[in-house]
Amino acid sequence: MRDEHASRTAELVCFCRALDQHRPPEARLVDDPYAAHFLTPGLRVALGAAAASGRVGRWAEEVLAPRVPGLEGLASALAPPIMTYILVRHRFIDDALLAALARGVEQVVLLGAGYDARAARFAAQLEGRPVFELDFPSTSRRKAKMLEARGAQGAQRVEVDFRTEGVASALARTGFRPDRSTFFIWEGVSMYLPRAAVQQTLRAVAELAAPGSELAMDFWYLLDAPDLVATAHRMTPNLLYVFGEPIVFGIHPEDLPPFVARLGGAALEVADAPALAERYIRDGREVYPAVYVARIGFEPC
Repeated sequence: MRDEHASRTAELVCFCRALDQHRPPEARLVDDPYAAHFLTPGLRVALGAAAASGRVGRWAEEVLAPRVPGLEGLASALAPPIMTYILVRHRFIDDALLAALARGVEQVVLLGAGYDARAARFAAQLEGRPVFELDFPSTSRRKAKMLEARGAQGAQRVEVDFRTEGVASALARTGFRPDRSTFFIWEGVSMYLPRAAVQQTLRAVAELAAPGSELAMDFWYLLDAPDLVATAHRMTPNLLYVFGEPIVFGIHPEDLPPFVARLGGAALEVADAPALAERYIRDGREVYPAVYVARIGFEPC
């Protein structure tokens, strides 16, 4: 993933959280008051238009679809459930992080942090525990500038070019302690990387993970069914290709436990779309079905 693509993806994901802020508090899936501040002018205009119209739930059909000529129907059908998945994924990881902090995890690491604002949103729960955010320099610097301008508490930035430097090497330049329990977050990244790169990162996390450590991350997989719904979802890579982020890696939920076991991990929880919808959805929103979130534990090496 190139630097500029990582930044673009981070902003689109952030837009989903910012849009959700314009729903009533009781209807929000994620409460992120910082999200809108990371948006570039074009998306701020789109956000303002959606908020002013009072039709937040129709944003994909009314704003996004016209911007992808030839793919309007696909965008209108797939964007809403994808956006909902982005939100429930974030909520699932929020809950996993808070549970880990409550049981005493000692530090937090975000791999490809993007515009994740958890260090500021959960400052009280972190109680001073260190948070290390690894990301490309341009995204990392822009994020730090935005948070500083609003007096928000940030994390320790770790600028890294993932094409040339590994996770262990990047963390070695910080105050990260491999002898302390860590909650790792790797959100919205694995599907854009080759299988070998995903395996390499999971091995690196396993080697860095002290007892009590955990990783929360998500995966995409191919819906192998002949019906129209599955066929439409198999076209998602085409839609994402338009935005410069083709999907290149996927693994079925049933195959995840042996996959991570070979890399030194153990699948503690796998939450697919139906499980996420049952846990979080109360207003009929659809969760994109070809993705899932997992909690992975690691035995000490």
